[in-house]
Amino acid sequence: MPNRPNSSPRWPIASAIGSLPNRLALAGGWIDQPFVSRHNPKPPGSMVVVQIEPSFRPMDRSGIASGTRAVASKLWRGRLPHRPPADLVRELYEAENQDKADPSGSQDMIGLIYPGINRLDYDVAANGGVFPTHIESLNSTRAAQWLERVLHVLPVEPRPEGYSPLGIRNLDPRWIARLGQTGRDCFEAIRRLDLASLGASFNECMRCWEKILPHTVVHPSLKLDLKALLRAYQRHYPGAMFSGCGGGYLFVLSTTPVPGAFKVNLRLKP
Repeated sequence: MPNRPNSSPRWPIASAIGSLPNRLALAGGWIDQPFVSRHNPKPPGSMVVVQIEPSFRPMDRSGIASGTRAVASKLWRGRLPHRPPADLVRELYEAENQDKADPSGSQDMIGLIYPGINRLDYDVAANGGVFPTHIESLNSTRAAQWLERVLHVLPVEPRPEGYSPLGIRNLDPRWIARLGQTGRDCFEAIRRLDLASLGASFNECMRCWEKILPHTVVHPSLKLDLKALLRAYQRHYPGAMFSGCGGGYLFVLSTTPVPGAFKVNLRLKP
C-alpha cells in the first residue's frame, strides 16, 4: 500500500500503460445516463466512482473505463492537465463521445479525473442529466485503506465484441429510484466503514440492473452464466457486483481473502 496521502508511486507497469489512473464504478451505475435518470421520480439519483492507481492493465471491454483512459492519454499526452477538473471532464466527454449514437456516461470521465471516492448526483433537469448536479468527494485515508482491505477484484471475462446491454429497457420509475438510492447508500457505507451496508448496496444495485436492463447480465452472446456466478458470491460474502455490463470483473466484499481475486490501491487527492 502506498504512503498516504500524497504519494503516487511509479508502478512497475507504468512504463507500458502510463501513469494516468484507472477507475472503478460501484453502486448506482447507469443513473448517469439521461435515458435512465429522466425516469427517476426522486432525483437526484447517485452513483459512486473510485479512482485507483494504474497498478495493473485492465481487460478491455470490462467496465473499468479503459477506453476512456485511452482517449484521455491521447488527448493529454499521458498526463492530466492542471486545470479545473470539471472542465477536463467536459473536454474528455466531448472527445470520447463525438458522433456516438450511444455515448459513454460522464461517470467514466469523472472517475479518471477526480481522485478519491466520489458520489455523483444526477438529475435530468440539470445539465440534461449528462453531468452531475453535485459531486461529493471523500479523500479520507481511513476510508480509503478500509475499502482497499475489503474490496476484492475477481477477473471474469470481457464483454463480447458486438454485445450491447440496451436491447431491452424496462425503465420502471420505481426501480430507477432504487438504483439511484444504491449510490447514496454505497457512499455512506464507505464513509461509516460499514461492510454490511456496503454489501447491501452492491446487491441491490445488481437487482436494479437485472430489472431495468436485463441484458446487462443475460444475453445470447454471453457464454458464461453471470447470474449464477453473481449469486454464488453473494451467498457466501457480504456483497458482490459486476464492474460493468456483460461481465468484466466481479467486485467481492470480504474481510478474508477471495481466491483468484486481487486488490487495488486508491489514489487520493494530495
